[in-house]
Amino acid sequence: MSSSTSGVVNGGISFWYADDGLPAAAREPLAGDASADVVIVGGGYTGLWTAYYLKQAAPFLRITVLEQKFCGYGASGRNGGWLYNGVAGRDRYAKLHGHEAAVRLQRAMNDTVDEVIRVAAAEGIDAGIHRGGVLEVACTPAQAARLRAFHEAELAFGEKDRELYGARETAERIRVADAVASTWTPHGARLHPVKLVKGLAAAVERLGVTLHESTPVTEIRPRHAVTPYGTVRAPYVLRCTEGFTASLKGQRRTWLPMNSSMIATEPLTDEQWEAVGWTGRETLGDLAHAYMYAQRTADGRIALGGRGVPYRFGSRTDNDGTTRAETVEALREILVRFFPALDGLRIEHAWSGVLGVPRDWCATVTLDRSTGLGWAGGYVGSGVATANLAARTLRDLVQRDSGQGGRTGLTDLPWVGHRVRRWEPEPLRWLGVQGMYAVYREADRRERTTRSAGSSRLARIADRVSGRA
Repeated sequence: MSSSTSGVVNGGISFWYADDGLPAAAREPLAGDASADVVIVGGGYTGLWTAYYLKQAAPFLRITVLEQKFCGYGASGRNGGWLYNGVAGRDRYAKLHGHEAAVRLQRAMNDTVDEVIRVAAAEGIDAGIHRGGVLEVACTPAQAARLRAFHEAELAFGEKDRELYGARETAERIRVADAVASTWTPHGARLHPVKLVKGLAAAVERLGVTLHESTPVTEIRPRHAVTPYGTVRAPYVLRCTEGFTASLKGQRRTWLPMNSSMIATEPLTDEQWEAVGWTGRETLGDLAHAYMYAQRTADGRIALGGRGVPYRFGSRTDNDGTTRAETVEALREILVRFFPALDGLRIEHAWSGVLGVPRDWCATVTLDRSTGLGWAGGYVGSGVATANLAARTLRDLVQRDSGQGGRTGLTDLPWVGHRVRRWEPEPLRWLGVQGMYAVYREADRRERTTRSAGSSRLARIADRVSGRA
């Protein structure tokens, strides 16, 4: 296949919107000053799930969601469609709060996969969900060593139904070139992100929640969400803005908006699928330092993602998902390296989006009882399922604070109330992130060429500097 990207639909938010269509009509923006019992800033998965569970638990609550574009415009409409049990920061929470606390967090994430599937069925949301689990592969000796360590760590956190495969068993699931080992968990599913977010928004409206689109929030302060069209006052203001948090006044260094990019191929023929395998429709990842993620879509394509340009100076975010040609080509090269039989397969769409990264790479849920300000996010790319658990936790925190409930198993999870320092000012932030991913890519290159069984020292240094280790 030519390296040319001509003919690729680039941007347009995401392939998922090209496939399912942009919203036919925007919901009305805020018309002026208003009041509510709870105001939620952000109409993505976190904000919509929070509104859903709060309204179900307390139907009398007046809940308003404010969204700057339209529901699902951000990461919720651009992600890889991985509904799985990963949660950012679990190992750090084990160090801070003890192993058993982290085990409880992991079990809650395992259950969350079931919960999203349950609600989608109950609300009649056809999001193309297929529960094939998650297969993560190793293609070098160093990756194989990391994979075995990862597998053992997951078992230690209570995931007893996880399986470890050698090269032959891996190929029986998906024929990834050079794959020498893999680990599989049943706690994962493929889905269509936009169909889920559209269905969730409709379900929230049916419950009586007020959704205002085209309403950017410029500042959040206790009991106030400020927009150009007016201010919504409420005892509780919940920030659910994930990768777009930096656009709020005073939040530029709170979470770093990390950029991730994806491509979607043309539909594969039956013969091409025969060459690839993938009959179980698992979500697919690897153990590279600059890792990839992929799914077999409901309409027979491969959607594959990874880090392209990881960060834009000044915590800027894109508007429409446009992706650099060199990033599209780099993702195409990963596709062909994994599946050489697909060299020549046409790339039909490319897009990008941002995800929220805290300085210590730990997802968090918080409600400040002195101010009524709450927030959830920092999912570091694992937000499809984590947003649901975060939303149920925010529900319980608000109910406890308002006297409608008490402590629950969710409010006692170790990520609740976790605080972390802010990111460095520019240009240190930009230099650090660009340097980190340059090192990760070089580490992956060395591991592929040297075939050493040990992880590159470069990656270990990058982990420590970045705060991931």
